[in-house]
Amino acid sequence: MEALTGTPPEATVPATVVDLGSSSVRDLNQALHAPDAALRATHWRVLNPRGAHSVACGLTEDLSVDIEGHVGYYCAGMNQRATVAVHGNAGVGVAENMMSGTVRVRGNASQSAGATAHGGLIVVEGDAAARCGISMKGVDIVVGGSVGHMSAFMGQAGRLVVCGDAGDGLGDSLYEARLYVKGTVKSLGADCVEKPVREEHLAELAELLKAAEIDEDPAAFRRYGSARGLYHFQVDNAGAY
Repeated sequence: MEALTGTPPEATVPATVVDLGSSSVRDLNQALHAPDAALRATHWRVLNPRGAHSVACGLTEDLSVDIEGHVGYYCAGMNQRATVAVHGNAGVGVAENMMSGTVRVRGNASQSAGATAHGGLIVVEGDAAARCGISMKGVDIVVGGSVGHMSAFMGQAGRLVVCGDAGDGLGDSLYEARLYVKGTVKSLGADCVEKPVREEHLAELAELLKAAEIDEDPAAFRRYGSARGLYHFQVDNAGAY
């Protein structure tokens, strides 16, 4: 682990570099969780992740972590306050159960991106696979490409913005999460319906796209939400559960 002598363009202070070619993920996470981590360095760079799992998980300080390469499953899971950027692709469950902060994937994300996340902003600049935003509970997720089947399944709160297409079963068993899709939706899940796009939704979309640094026209999106037909069990609806 060594400090850079120069200042990277994305930071105002020199970064602390951790090379996973010579250090373990445990060493990295222990350093990021140390009580004085934010005092020693607010910007960290992780080199040679080579698909490692559970990188930069459970961060609770105002840290900026740049991961230079591809990561495996559960990267930045349970994140609070930190800003984590993956300069590559991410495996299953990136930013799972995230509470706050920002997680950005410069490439594609595998299944269950942002699963059960409660808050913060997740940006996937490429595509996200199946079950993106499953059981989301307040997080904002912006996907620059397309999402796979069953995305936002049981989404309880938050916003999912998809700049590409959506697969089968979008918003299945949805509660109060708001879904915006620019492209084609292959099929809607149980109790998910298209809803009108009003001025407040255009303003909301513009804000989310700006935060995600994605240049899209809010007027090109369609909105989807819950029909609220499955809020309470009714035997006549048993086949839809």
